[in-house]
Amino acid sequence: MSVAPLHLDARSRVGKTAVRAWVIAAVGGIAIFAAHALLGDRVGLDDFFNRYWYNALIVLAAVAGVVRAVTGRSERAAWIAFAVGMVSWSVAEILFDFVYAGDPPFPSVADAFFLVFYPACYVGMCLLVRHRISEITPMVWFDGAMAAIAAAALGSAVLFEVVLRNTDGSTSVIVTNLAYPLGDVLLFAAVIGVFALTGWKPDRTWGLIGAALLASLVADGVFLIQTATDSYQEGTIVDAFWPASMLLLGAAVWQQPRRSEVPLLGRPLLATSVACGGIGLLILSYDHFHRVNLLALGLAIATIVAVTIRMGFTFRENRRILGLLRIQAVTDSLTGLGNRRQLVEALERALADGADSQPRLLAIYDLDGFKLYNDSFGHPAGDVLLSRLAATLARVVAPYGSCYRLGGDEFCVLAELPPDESEEDFLDDTVVALSESGQGFSVTSSLGSVRLPAEAETTTDALRLADQRLYVQKRSRSGRRERPHEMLLQALYERSPGLRDHVGEVLVAATAVGRAFGLRGDDLEELRLAARLHDIGKLAIPDNVLKKPGPLDVNEWAFIKQHTVMGERILLASPGWKSVGAIVRATHERWDGAGYPDGLAGEEIPLAARIIAVCDAYSAMTTKRPYRIPVPLEQALAELRGSAGTQFDPQVVETFCELEERVAVERQRGAA
Repeated sequence: MSVAPLHLDARSRVGKTAVRAWVIAAVGGIAIFAAHALLGDRVGLDDFFNRYWYNALIVLAAVAGVVRAVTGRSERAAWIAFAVGMVSWSVAEILFDFVYAGDPPFPSVADAFFLVFYPACYVGMCLLVRHRISEITPMVWFDGAMAAIAAAALGSAVLFEVVLRNTDGSTSVIVTNLAYPLGDVLLFAAVIGVFALTGWKPDRTWGLIGAALLASLVADGVFLIQTATDSYQEGTIVDAFWPASMLLLGAAVWQQPRRSEVPLLGRPLLATSVACGGIGLLILSYDHFHRVNLLALGLAIATIVAVTIRMGFTFRENRRILGLLRIQAVTDSLTGLGNRRQLVEALERALADGADSQPRLLAIYDLDGFKLYNDSFGHPAGDVLLSRLAATLARVVAPYGSCYRLGGDEFCVLAELPPDESEEDFLDDTVVALSESGQGFSVTSSLGSVRLPAEAETTTDALRLADQRLYVQKRSRSGRRERPHEMLLQALYERSPGLRDHVGEVLVAATAVGRAFGLRGDDLEELRLAARLHDIGKLAIPDNVLKKPGPLDVNEWAFIKQHTVMGERILLASPGWKSVGAIVRATHERWDGAGYPDGLAGEEIPLAARIIAVCDAYSAMTTKRPYRIPVPLEQALAELRGSAGTQFDPQVVETFCELEERVAVERQRGAA
C-alpha cells in the first residue's frame, strides 16, 4: 500500500514519530498479512492472523480516523463521520471474531455495526465535497449525478443481482443480505460522482478514499459471490482487501486539505455522457436476453434519461457559446458598437447588387484632440469618453442605419439618408455627436463621406475613398489649428538668435534617430516637439547667466540645471503637453544616473529624452559657443562614443554616429 506524506494538522500532539510509526505499521502489517494469505499457513498461525492480526490492522486504521477527528481543526465534521464508520466496522469485526467466534446468527448485532459504516462514510463524503470542491456550475453537478447513477446501475446489475438471486429466508435475512451490496453500490457511485465533479482529476484524499472503497467493493463482491456459491474459504487473499480498505481510508483522512478548482476550460463535455450512456445501453441490452433486477433496470433507464437531458443541455450551451463568439467577433468590446469586420459584412450586403444597390451614405470619422485628452486626463478617462461619444452617435444614427468603431478613435456610419433631412445636416448631427468640450479640453471630429453606390460600388473602393476624404479634411484643419508652442519658440529665438540653428539641427538629427528606432505616428511627433522645445526653459534664465562668455560658477550651474524643470512647467500650462513636458524634463539625465534633475538611469529615462540628449550634445560640440570653439566631426563622434554607457545610451550613440557618418560620406560624394 503506497501512502503519500501525511498532513500534521495537530503536529504538536501527534508528532512526526507517531505518524511515521503508523505508516510503517500499516504498510508492513498489510504486507505480512497478504504474504501469509498467499503462501498459506505452514506454521499453524491461521487463527493468529485471521483473528488477532486482522483485527489489529482494522483497529489501527480506526485509530487514525479517531485521532484525526479529535485533533483536526479543519473539515472536522467530515472526519468525525468517517471515524464513526471506521470505529463501527472495527466493533463489528471484534464482535464477529471474539464474541460470536466467527459463527454469528444472521442477522446479528455485528451486522448492524457493519452497516453503520456505509451511511457514515456517505455523510463524510458529502461533507467533504462541500469543503473541497470549488463553486461549480449546475451542469458539472449534473455530470457528477449522472456518473453516480450509471455506476449504481452497473453495481446493481452485477453485485446486487448475484445476491438477489441467491438469497432466501426470512425478511430480515433478505434485507440484511441486500443491504451490503446496496451500501457498496451507493458508496461506489458517490466516489464516481466526485471523480466526475473534479474532471476525473481527484486530489490525494479522494484518490485514497476511492481506492479504499473500491477495495471494500471488491472484497464484498467476491465474498458475496463465493458465499452464494458455497466456495468461500477464510484466510485467502480476499480477506486482505478489508483491512487494506480501512488502512487506505485511515491514510486518506490525514492528507493535506486542498480545495479542488474544477477545470471548466478544456473539460471533456461529452466524455462522461458517452461513458454513462454506454453503461446504460449495455445493461438494457443484457436485460433483453437475461432479465436483471428492477433496481438495475430502473437505474439504467434513469442513466439514459440523464444522458439525453445532458446532451440537450450541451447542444444548447454550445449554441449559446457560438452566439457569444459571433457577437464578440463583430462587436467592439469597449463601446458595444460593431467593429471593422461587421462593417465589411454590412457593406458587402449593401453593395451586393452593385450599381442597382439601394442608396446609402458611408462616413468615416477621426477624433481631433483625443490624444491630448488622453495625455491630460489618462487612458481610463479616454475610454470613458469614447464610450460616451459612441453612445451619443448610436442614438443619432439608430433610426437610419448603424455605426461602428474601427479602432482607436476612428468611427464609421453606414446609413440611409433621412427623408426629411439633407445629407449635410445629417453629417453635421453626427459630427456634433462625436464632439465634446470642457475645462481644459476640446474634442471634435473630421470626416470623409461617400455616396453608395453612386461613388463606389465595392467595399474596398468605398472604404478607400472615405479614408482619403477624411485625411484631406484632417490635414486642412490641422493647417489652421493654433500652435501655441510656436509663440514660445519665437520668444526664445528673439532672445537668443543662435538657438534657432541649434534647435533645427537637434530636430533633424532626433527625427532621423527616432525613425531608426522605429518611432512612428504620435510617438515620433512627441519626439519632434520635445526636440524643438527642449531649451524652452531657458526663457526663465537671466541673460547674464545664459549669455555669459566665460565658464559658469557653481551657483550659475545650479541655476542652469533648473532649466529643464522650468521647461516642463511652461509646457504643463497648456493641456495635452504633459508627455512632451516629461521628455523635456529628462533631456539632461545620464545613462549612469548622475544627471539632473531626477537622477534617472538607464531605461528609466524616456527614449525620446535619450535621443535628444545625444543630438543636443553633438550640436553643442560642433556649434560655435561664446565659451568654446566648434570641434571637428570625427572628434565629436569620438567623444560621444567615449561617453556611451556613462552619460549616454550606448545604442542611441551608435545609431546616431552611424547616421552622421553616412551623411558625411554622402556630403563628400556630393562635393566631389
